[in-house]
Amino acid sequence: MKKPLLITTAICLLTTLSYSQARLVEKVTQKGDELVIPYEKYVLPNGLTVILHEDHSDPVVHVDVTYHVGSAREEIGKSGFAHFFEHMMFEGSDDAPKGMLDKIVIGNGGTNNGSTTRDRTNYYETDPKNVLEQCLWLEADRMGFLLGQVTQDRFEVQRATVKNERGQNYDNRAYGLASEYTAKNLYPYGHPYSWLTIGYIEDLNRSNVNDLKNFFMRWYSPNNATLTIGGDLNPAATMKMVERYFGGIPRGPEVRPVTVPAVKLTTNRYVSYVDNYARLPQLAITYPTVPDYSKDMVALECLAEILGQGKNSVLYQTMVKKEQALQATAFSNLLELAGEFSIRIVPLPGKSLADMERLYNAALDTLEKRGVTNDDIEKYKGQSIADVVSGLQSVAGKVSRLAEFQTFTGNPNKTADLLKQYQSLTPADVMRVFNTYIRGKNAVVLSILTKKETTPAQPDNYTIDKSNYVAPNYGYDKLTYVKAKDNFDRKVTPPLGLAPAIKTPPFWRKDLSSGAKVIGVTNTEIPLVAMTLTIPGGHLADAQDLSKAGLSSLFATMMNEDTKTHTAEQFAMELQKLGSIIRISNSVDGLVFQVQSLKSNFAKTITLLQERLTEPKFTQQAFDLDKKQRLESIKVLKASPATIAAPVFARLVYGADNVLGVPENGTEKTVENIQLQDIENYYKNYITANDAEAVIVGDISEADALAQLASLNKLPKTKVILPSPAPAIPVAKTKIYLVDVPKAAQTQFAVGYGTNLTYSPAGEYYKAFMANYPLGTDFTSRLNMYLRETKGWTYGASSRFNSDKYSGTFSFGSSIRVASTDSAFVALMDQINSYNKTGPTADEVTFLKKAAGQGNALRYETLLQKASFVSRILDYNLPANYLDQQMTLLNSATPAMLKTIANKYIPTDKLNILLVGDKDRILPDLKKHDYQIVELDADGNVIGELK
Repeated sequence: MKKPLLITTAICLLTTLSYSQARLVEKVTQKGDELVIPYEKYVLPNGLTVILHEDHSDPVVHVDVTYHVGSAREEIGKSGFAHFFEHMMFEGSDDAPKGMLDKIVIGNGGTNNGSTTRDRTNYYETDPKNVLEQCLWLEADRMGFLLGQVTQDRFEVQRATVKNERGQNYDNRAYGLASEYTAKNLYPYGHPYSWLTIGYIEDLNRSNVNDLKNFFMRWYSPNNATLTIGGDLNPAATMKMVERYFGGIPRGPEVRPVTVPAVKLTTNRYVSYVDNYARLPQLAITYPTVPDYSKDMVALECLAEILGQGKNSVLYQTMVKKEQALQATAFSNLLELAGEFSIRIVPLPGKSLADMERLYNAALDTLEKRGVTNDDIEKYKGQSIADVVSGLQSVAGKVSRLAEFQTFTGNPNKTADLLKQYQSLTPADVMRVFNTYIRGKNAVVLSILTKKETTPAQPDNYTIDKSNYVAPNYGYDKLTYVKAKDNFDRKVTPPLGLAPAIKTPPFWRKDLSSGAKVIGVTNTEIPLVAMTLTIPGGHLADAQDLSKAGLSSLFATMMNEDTKTHTAEQFAMELQKLGSIIRISNSVDGLVFQVQSLKSNFAKTITLLQERLTEPKFTQQAFDLDKKQRLESIKVLKASPATIAAPVFARLVYGADNVLGVPENGTEKTVENIQLQDIENYYKNYITANDAEAVIVGDISEADALAQLASLNKLPKTKVILPSPAPAIPVAKTKIYLVDVPKAAQTQFAVGYGTNLTYSPAGEYYKAFMANYPLGTDFTSRLNMYLRETKGWTYGASSRFNSDKYSGTFSFGSSIRVASTDSAFVALMDQINSYNKTGPTADEVTFLKKAAGQGNALRYETLLQKASFVSRILDYNLPANYLDQQMTLLNSATPAMLKTIANKYIPTDKLNILLVGDKDRILPDLKKHDYQIVELDADGNVIGELK
């Protein structure tokens, strides 16, 4: 048993007025090494709650405005309003017209976004610290001065965008509608959770601009919001800004908590639907449980882990490992008003959904007999506490936690409570919730059928009863729009502060006698250590025998199986007890071990890593299971346009005989050829310390890090020579390639070619990045603004240059609503041609310089970001000052220079135009253009010419 983490918190409760308006009601400080997020909490007279978190570790601030309104404040016939209004909040306000938010935030190196759930909507920005006052001005203006900019035209564009988002995330993907079918059959008709946040298309169609205006006036008020600000700030100065911009906004209508009765099912509700994209059926079982932050929250999370998460889980052991199911998982999702405990099971071919239900019920019997062990509890505690620590790496992570706690509990200081719940959890608690909510209890049992597998687990037996619905009266008929009265001119944009000095992380570097190269950063902000070890090999090794492509990826999977000392299950148990992670994956030129651990457990974690490296045990049973799962997963990826496009595009760019044109996971044909002996041979040929690269960052000194990495000396010192891939195939002329997905709601665009530009952060690659930035890199780019913000044809569109040591591509990607496929294609070509003709404007180049240059302030905050910076130095042998060289190149950029680069690298006459969608709907319009059209199958094989 580990010693419990001691938490002590100093709380000052004050009732005096600290400022002219705001009242400081609470101050939480950190004592010693306690795990707490320090903050000050204020309340303004208009009801706005303000939370400040001071953190000077990076020159960054994060602003979050959370409104306590989500789809749970909607009603039948008017679903999706909360999410729709999230989009409208980016349409500008009276004093900050449309586009100004992005110009200020993105244009000064920051990021911004919003999100909507069933219970809340939030808007947030992460910026260099000098942008703080402008961010507060922007957020206040859209809280108090929005409705004048909610016009019919903007309403129509955003309505179309929301429809595209629904198509991309729900209607146009395998199993995308499972949650919608579950919700409407689990909750009573009219219950706030009986529809999804995205809403129904028919409700979006019937809504009008006045509906949205009423929604804003009812819920978007200071007394229904929490403003949380964290980072490199001065609390007193920040509160003066808050009072200035938010203090005059009038209080809105009172908001009372939603109260609904607990959901109770009198019998199992069997329902089903046919999924247009699924290749395999799925069984989705959902039980009603309890709301978030209840006393059973932690026990339900632990139960989900024991039942259906990881190789130790009951469902994995009884169904997946015994080759009955491809996947079998469980998770607990607790919301403000109710909770759900969900099971998802995908059968292997030849097994029915009825089989899955029978085996699932048998698994519950197994769990009841097995019980909950102390090991179960210890691994859950270890990983949960480590997750809390990991979440505190960034100021955004801390601010998000404070905002969530305040919104749903009224107490931002819940970190200590959570840790106490983890520490006090017992096996009896978990068995109690198992018997209370799952064992012998009724559920919604949803059968997701395919076009071929049409037999549900049981015949449908439930029809939704709509007879007792009474629409809520939210008082929309009594609303008036009242603006703030100020003693200053809100139309005057506040000045920026001084741009912060950006310091890259100091690092150390060492070449080991084993031939390995090490680079590290010591950072003591939180007691966490992260390491990445890359051993030469990876996808390029597959080039030795393309008939077995996917071998390196399957080998990485096998390295997660048994060792000579531990079974895979035992190994996972030991890691979770420590709260540690060892993930093994494949990259283009390496086998990658990602390690994360609490500082106190890093040495034990490295011992387990050494065991993984030196004592793998490759068994036929594990190989057969992993190979079967790989083959089925490859088939599943051929289900929807988005997952078809990427591998087919790679094949167009590089060709079927180039390793870069073959999926890293292999194809059905190549994976079939792989045998257990191939896995063993890969280990013998490629596991080496020679030229291995280790990146280690966190709360560890150079001396301690090198001492732990001495274990690399136990590896062979074989010199691995990887083959160099052939260059991309030159494109002689632009062609359209079409993959048919019947009834697809959207068309996936993948457009581009192989540049053969290798990565050079201060060379030709970076010049191409700069040239593309105004065209397609960020939200403000020409392509996204036209296709999404002007036309509403897509949820998002972008173009990119991607490069590594070996190759490079230019690509445009977007999911376009099917009816607009041809219009979007024409617009894409016109936009590129227009950009190449004129080049970027002077304003666009100025925007680029500030966005890319000041954006570095945000890039070195978390352990992962620090690791990315130093790993690039190690991997590409870059000088320590390479960012200075990059900034020199950036600052010297001119419109003429970027136009020349764009003309060179962004053509329209030599592109692969890959469109994946419904051929019957999109082909007739495409035939009107003067392009050759070639039809491909989902693997990229040529079927024939269509024009």
